[in-house]
Formats: sequence, C-alpha cells, structure tokens
Amino acid sequence: MSWISTHYEKAILGVALVIAIGLGYLGWSKLDLMSQDFGLKLIGDGNNNTAVANAEEIPKALQSMHLNRTWTQGQDDERPVDLFTGIPLFIKSSSPEKALDLLTDAPVHPPIPNSWWLENRIYLGFADSPARDPDGDGFSNLEEWSAKTDPNKIKSHPPLLNKLVYVKDDSLTWAIRPGYGTDNAFPFTYTDNKRRNNKVAAGEVIQPGNLFFAKPPMQDRFKLLGHVVRKEMNPAINLEIEVTWVRIEDQKPNKKGTVYEIPAPLADNRVNNFLQYDRTAVLSLHALGLSGKEFKVEESTTFALTSDAATKDYLLKQVTPASIIVEYPDAQGKRQTVEISKGGMPTGIK
Repeated sequence: MSWISTHYEKAILGVALVIAIGLGYLGWSKLDLMSQDFGLKLIGDGNNNTAVANAEEIPKALQSMHLNRTWTQGQDDERPVDLFTGIPLFIKSSSPEKALDLLTDAPVHPPIPNSWWLENRIYLGFADSPARDPDGDGFSNLEEWSAKTDPNKIKSHPPLLNKLVYVKDDSLTWAIRPGYGTDNAFPFTYTDNKRRNNKVAAGEVIQPGNLFFAKPPMQDRFKLLGHVVRKEMNPAINLEIEVTWVRIEDQKPNKKGTVYEIPAPLADNRVNNFLQYDRTAVLSLHALGLSGKEFKVEESTTFALTSDAATKDYLLKQVTPASIIVEYPDAQGKRQTVEISKGGMPTGIK
C-alpha cells in the first residue's frame, strides 16, 4: 500500500492548506491592483471607511436635498415674468408692428381690465378668453369678473341661481266630479291626464269632514267641507235656477288649505271648466358639472340647487308652461323673486 492510501486524511488536509494560501494571495494581489487603479487606501482601524476623492462633499450634498426649493414666479414692474419668454407680449391685429402694454394700454377684452387677467394668472390671448371657464364651475371669466369671484376656485362663483334652467312643464291635469248628493253627502269620481281613475265605492257617499278617496290615486287627499246652494241664471233656458256647489279642501302638503268649489252634479260638457293642476317644473343646473342632470320641483315647494346644500333656500312660487317664478334670498338675505322663461336662465342675480 502507498503512503497516500494509508495517510489520505493528512494528504487531503495538505491540499486544502495549499488552496487556502493560494486564494489568500490572489485576494491580496487584487486589492493591491484596485488601490493602484483607483488610488484607494485603507485608513483607520479595521474597515471604518475608505478614502475617496471629494468624499467630504457628500454630507453637503445630502444636506442640500432638504432645502426648500419652492419656485416662486418673479415679477418685473408688477408684471409676472415667464421663465421661458420673459414678459408675455401681445399685439393688436390692427397694428401688429406695435407691442401691446397690458398695464398702460386699453383692455384687450373690455370691460375686463388687463390687470384682472394678470392678477388671476389667466391667459388672455384667446379670442374667447372672456367666455372660458378655467375652474370648471360653469361660470365664464366674464361672469366671475362681474361677480368679483375667484375664477380659479370652483367653490368661488356667482350665485348658482344664474345657471338654473327651466327645462319643461311636467304638470298633472286632473278633475273631480261630484254626483247627486243625499242628505249633505256626495259621491265623487276622479280622472287625470295620465289615464288614471278613482271613485267612491258604489253605494257610498262622503259625509262633510271626511277624507276621500280610500285607495290610490289621490288616496285621502281631499276633504269634503260641505256644500252651498246658489241661484244662478241658466243661459240655455234663460231662467234662474238653484245650483248646488260642493266645497272640497286639498290635503296635499304644498296645496293644503286650497278650497275647490265644484257644481254637483258636474255635467260632461262642463268638466273642462273645472280642471285642476299639480304643477311641476323640470329643472337643470348648468354649473358645477351638473349640466344635463334634471330634477323635478313641485309648485309651492322649497328646494336646493345642489344635493349637498345645508338648507333649501329657494321656493318655486309658480309654474306655467311658459315660465316659472322662483323666490330666493339676495346677498343681504332679503327675499326676492325672478321669472325664468322655458329653456332660459335668469339674469342679473347678485
């Protein structure tokens, strides 16, 4: 047997020692080459740090990253300076050879003064600059200037009522027909333009002080107050006759207390003379991104212009197919009224 076969553990240890010494030398030689290439040297005890050229500038660079570097626009003689073009210049189409001085020359878009555009940082070089809406609140630059509101803040705008549109009339037309009465009590039937019908049950009559009808539509909406008999001239026979008139009180919240007087019985050819209306207006607010979104308001009902409004400051006083009348508080809190034509908006609300 050879020495290696009998002492193989010692042989393996020897080989491992030779390899370790070789790797150590290789690492030392590489470190020496790096220090030659980059001019590095170890300083201090152990591996505290490495000497790098201009390393003392690193703390300064880190500190500069925490400095306030907010940009503020410069001014030259009270005019804002653009970093790229200096002071913007304009010319008139009638005299293009002469620059327009916004501080001293006539307004580019009268009646808005040039200073207003500069103060609010709004570009006035467009032909339709007065009609533009930078903050998207639905009010133009001209309207914001007139109202002295901020054209760059959506929550600062002229009165919203200026943008209320009366879209259309959505009123309900209805009629109540009393029948022949018995001992101060009467039967009733109901019809409307939505082809709905109702009537007091067969064999029943409504006593004074009682509500009717028992079921929809118009369930418990009307109260019979009583009746009166009047002598009237009948033109058909040219004679004076006695006519019974029933008196009915409306119980609908926005019409409560309204009293209707209807002859009993009411003949077919006279129904159109006693038609009644539940007036409702379809409205739309063309501001705050709500343009095109319609909502309905009944006559004699208070309402708000936005869903997040704290109070309902507006009252729809009257609705007709042609116009509506709205009551509103002015800037001093006094109640005012304005008429809005169908398809239009009010003007001059302050």
